[in-house]
Amino acid sequence: MRNVSKVYNPKSSHWVGDGFLVYPLFTYMDEVDKGTNPFLMLDYAAPQYFEPNNRQPRGIGVIKQGDVQWMTAGAGVTHQEFHSKEFGQKGGLFEMVQLWVNLPKAHKNTQPKYQHLPKERIPVVSIGDGEARIIAGEYENTRGAASTFTPLNVWDISTKEDGKITLDLPASHNLSLVVLRGNVIINNSQKASETQLVMFENASGAVIIKAMGGEAKILLLSGEPIDEPVVGYGPFVMNTKEEINQAIDDYRRGEFGQIPVEN
Repeated sequence: MRNVSKVYNPKSSHWVGDGFLVYPLFTYMDEVDKGTNPFLMLDYAAPQYFEPNNRQPRGIGVIKQGDVQWMTAGAGVTHQEFHSKEFGQKGGLFEMVQLWVNLPKAHKNTQPKYQHLPKERIPVVSIGDGEARIIAGEYENTRGAASTFTPLNVWDISTKEDGKITLDLPASHNLSLVVLRGNVIINNSQKASETQLVMFENASGAVIIKAMGGEAKILLLSGEPIDEPVVGYGPFVMNTKEEINQAIDDYRRGEFGQIPVEN
């Protein structure tokens, strides 16, 4: 059995972008290394109701319910997040996860690309008393929708009421679970609840997850760590301070592209 090493509570929530209230679960700049490598940062916008709003948002990429935007920044790209015009005008319940994944040094300056993964393209598999959307990685013979640069898994798992599932991830992967909704007990001993991050020991063995008192929704993250220095400044993540300075210079020269200014 693969044992839990630590359960972390999120930091205080704060607003980002054009009105997204998020709970920071981890970042590579934390004082304590939570062992999430190759994942650098995760912000969770727990379900929240937004009133209708008639402002005109900017941007062209619309992410609908169940969709995933997988963007590779690589050599540099400029973007902003806004509520879509349709959602802004209607309002409603909003939930989102923003996840940053590291790139190896050899691919830090790869050509930027965007993978729009609509809900219909994300494979769904049955796991015990639940199911998993395989966003990235592989479960048995089912491959995830996103292409990645290193071996990793991103699974969106839902359990039935009081359901139980058993997972077995490679021992070479760092493994973490984010409880998005509901309450669970792991390996018949460790309890975890909404917005908590559960970290596991680096060892082989199965992980047993049981929902308590209802259904549960969990985000699974596992991946082979990238054994390289990580240096960051704001949205820039490289391997050295010199590379950060170069990235900032490139951005100031407009090499990451421009976002049109609307009157």
